[in-house]
Amino acid sequence: MKKLTRDWRLSTSQIIIYSFAAGILLGTILLCLPFATRDGRGASFFDALFTSVSAICVTGLVVKDTWLYWSFFGRCIIIMLIQIGGLGIVTVTLLIFIISGKKISLGQRLIMKEAISADKVGGILRLTSFIFRFTLFAELLGALLLWPAFSNRYGRIGGFGHALFHSVSAFCNAGFDLEGEYGAFSSLCPYQDDLAVNVIVICLIVFGGLGFLTWKDILDNKWRLGRYSLQSKGILLVTIILIILPALFFFYSEYTGLPMKERVLSSLFQSVTTRTAGFNTRDLTELSENGKIVMIILMLIGGAPGSTAGGMKVTTILVLLATSVSTFKDRDETTLLRRTVSNDVIKKAASLFMMYVFLFIVSGMFISYLEKEEVLTCLFETASAIGTVGLSLGITSTLSATSKIILMFLMYFGRVGGLTVIFATVTFNPVHGRYPVEEISVG
Repeated sequence: MKKLTRDWRLSTSQIIIYSFAAGILLGTILLCLPFATRDGRGASFFDALFTSVSAICVTGLVVKDTWLYWSFFGRCIIIMLIQIGGLGIVTVTLLIFIISGKKISLGQRLIMKEAISADKVGGILRLTSFIFRFTLFAELLGALLLWPAFSNRYGRIGGFGHALFHSVSAFCNAGFDLEGEYGAFSSLCPYQDDLAVNVIVICLIVFGGLGFLTWKDILDNKWRLGRYSLQSKGILLVTIILIILPALFFFYSEYTGLPMKERVLSSLFQSVTTRTAGFNTRDLTELSENGKIVMIILMLIGGAPGSTAGGMKVTTILVLLATSVSTFKDRDETTLLRRTVSNDVIKKAASLFMMYVFLFIVSGMFISYLEKEEVLTCLFETASAIGTVGLSLGITSTLSATSKIILMFLMYFGRVGGLTVIFATVTFNPVHGRYPVEEISVG
């Protein structure tokens, strides 16, 4: 008689979601320590948990102002969680193995491939090394460039600390800030007319949101655009469009009463930061309903696959648009930039779109019912959470525990990825053979 045994091996998707959960738990424990807060009492478990989820999911939604509430130790823990969350826990673990000289197994390489959305296992260690070096270079350069602006307010040492914190937060698209002394949850509003801070933060957000694979393509092929992969071409094209068009909207619709310099900076900054960065230089509650809806759409779209950004990803939207165009032209296949998109990719894109939209709407309506808040305001919060953006209309800290739990789930879902969560939690039985085909009318 065969001995019954249970296979405890975890799938790649399960390892990814459990690693993020472990990082969240560790961050929560550290933030609960007495010396993690300014008053020396330590944060409550719930506040520490929400902050840890927001940091490691690089979102930026907070229930306590980062500067006013957390001590130097607490802020160090937060920025550490942001860095780990931005790179991905699997990436950080693999980097530690590489630095320590340990042998990397094929299974670990496969996990890394899944974690950074790479297309193949070959060269994964070189790619991991590139991710680390590129991140370190971008964040240190950003900190050095931001240093003079922050030194004017906080001195040389304090200024560099602020510059480094905001550089890491911007590149990782996290949205955490240290400007609470100008008012709780003020974000970068004190720098709304500072050209250097605006431009540098915008560049860091875009660099982090393009994705490491895209940057590898850019650095390898330079201006030879024909050699870029289809994914890189699509990401760059959609990113440019999603920077320019929303900026024009904000310029002509929302900020018409500002001086020209502030009007340009605010429009451009708002266009870039909305796609998962979470900083703001203007009071978002003053936006029109049209402005809030545009921001919700941008937050849901997010950045690129394999980047520090969240959202359903620009490639998802690009594939769905390309599919629609092919349908309108009555083509059997979806084509994009003279390439054919596989049906598997189309199905994944459609599934992701439906999951994000469904969770965002249902969660927003439920929070609106619980909190007796306007639906649009609550939809703004849920879009910000599932898109791992961090922008808020000011209600996050006042929400009930139930609503905060919903936001935490959305942040977690948005960071690890919808399909990753589904594949890790649901067991599918393979279907052999095919069912009969029957037509169904749509439209």
